[in-house]
Amino acid sequence: MKHLTTLAALLAGVAFAGAATACETTFRSSDTHPDGYPTVEAVKYMGQLLQERSDGRLCIEVYHSAQLGEEKDSIEQTQFGVIDMNRVSLGPFNNIIEETQVPSLPYIFRSVDHMHTVMDGEIGQQILDAFTPHDLIGLAFYDGGSRSFYNSQKPIKSMADLEGMKFRVMQSDLFVDMVSAVGANATPMPYGEVYSSIQTGVIDGAENNWPSYDSSGHFEVAKYYTLDQHLIVPEVLVMSKRTWDGLSAEDQEIVRQAARDSVPEMRRLWAEQEARSEAKLEAAGVEVVTDIDKTPFIEAMEPVYEKYVTSDVLKDLVARIQATE
Repeated sequence: MKHLTTLAALLAGVAFAGAATACETTFRSSDTHPDGYPTVEAVKYMGQLLQERSDGRLCIEVYHSAQLGEEKDSIEQTQFGVIDMNRVSLGPFNNIIEETQVPSLPYIFRSVDHMHTVMDGEIGQQILDAFTPHDLIGLAFYDGGSRSFYNSQKPIKSMADLEGMKFRVMQSDLFVDMVSAVGANATPMPYGEVYSSIQTGVIDGAENNWPSYDSSGHFEVAKYYTLDQHLIVPEVLVMSKRTWDGLSAEDQEIVRQAARDSVPEMRRLWAEQEARSEAKLEAAGVEVVTDIDKTPFIEAMEPVYEKYVTSDVLKDLVARIQATE
């Protein structure tokens, strides 16, 4: 195994060296998702825009499938400048950057369109700006779909069915409290450990969107999916501030604009992938629960809001999001 790991690292280095010779600067970008996933392809598309707009000087090499580490570790590496760019879920930032807690709140967005309107505007920019004091530059928000519970044991048709069940969540206190609020037990763990943990009974299930439920293979070991849609959490594309500070003002603007221009492409790819995944999983025999009353779930989140929406900044963000049409 050690020799295989060394070989993989060597091959990655060769691939990086090959990419670097074609450009003056090649940014290493991390993603936990597999090759072909909408977020991975969107960053590749951003790389194409960068290369075109910089006359071939700036490129991006995307390291998918957690090649550079799971999200928590890759965030730290990005802060130190070891990784140049990173596509990350907002959840792992909740304990680091206060403002990221707001779009991570359960049922804060009424729909995906509502989320787009909010995150594309002043509120989204305010949250992106909050990354800067933490040695990161927030570039753009991508879609993460709506997240719902899935498990290996039984169809979940009400909050009572969740009582005592064990669900994996991202390593975020907010997500732990969200699961606890509906009567289940939260188990924070890296994404890459979920499949085997469900398979061996360490946990009963997890919560995620259609494409992730599909691409991870989790549907093979957890065939019950409940569309409670408790979260519509955007994902974020960030750059190391150390890398950013090494760029000219002109190149910074090229990078920022290429990131923004990759968002519509990401959303197009996401909508297509979501439809494909849903159709594939239903054909694979996944039992989907669609008839569910969300009202008790929403009401159960009141203590979560009371605990996390405490500062004036967060209260203001929540109020503005709720007032956004």
